[in-house]
Amino acid sequence: MTGAHTAGGDEPRPYIQGRSRAAVGLGENAAVSHERASKVVFWSRVDRPGSEIFTLAPDGDGWTLSGTVLLWHLGRGFHIDYAIECGPDWRTRAVAVDLESEEETRRLRLEVSGGIWRRDGGGEIEAVRGALDADLSFSPSTNTLPIRRFDLPVGASADVVAAWIKVPDLAVEPLPQKYTRLGERRYRYESRGGSFVAELDVDEAGVVEDYAGIWRREKA
Repeated sequence: MTGAHTAGGDEPRPYIQGRSRAAVGLGENAAVSHERASKVVFWSRVDRPGSEIFTLAPDGDGWTLSGTVLLWHLGRGFHIDYAIECGPDWRTRAVAVDLESEEETRRLRLEVSGGIWRRDGGGEIEAVRGALDADLSFSPSTNTLPIRRFDLPVGASADVVAAWIKVPDLAVEPLPQKYTRLGERRYRYESRGGSFVAELDVDEAGVVEDYAGIWRREKA
């Protein structure tokens, strides 16, 4: 269970003010500001059963991304709550993930400072030293982080290494990525030297509307 903290014996933590349980784990800075509007979207998984409700909320001088994901994966269902705290530069500061299935419960907490990623127990994850972003393998939400930070002109590209958080073991690994802005609201995303390529349609806030026919935002 690399990269994961098991919490099978822990009592479930309650939802607080509409936030996910994972958001509670980020502390007071994770509270959603009611002075500025938040963005809430609902994504449906297209290629398998799954959905997510996601919130992008201003938080102090930065932002919090939080969501609840229901996903059918590896022949079983998963319920995942997460929250990511980032600064005004869209660099990740903290990550909280709670995962549940019929077979297991897992918990991951990460703190990031100066490019050093540490578990809540204090140990550094040296493999992702210098990474700027958390990347959740189970959600399209984290594409927003480099898209907003780079703010690329059309036709330009940028490379980055993310701390990739995988399901179901919540392992944390380095993931080289490349973003190319193809149009005002379209990007090409590549990872692992182009072994995976997807085109992303985003809205005015850089939040995914269509992820290569894998995730699609529901609209009224």
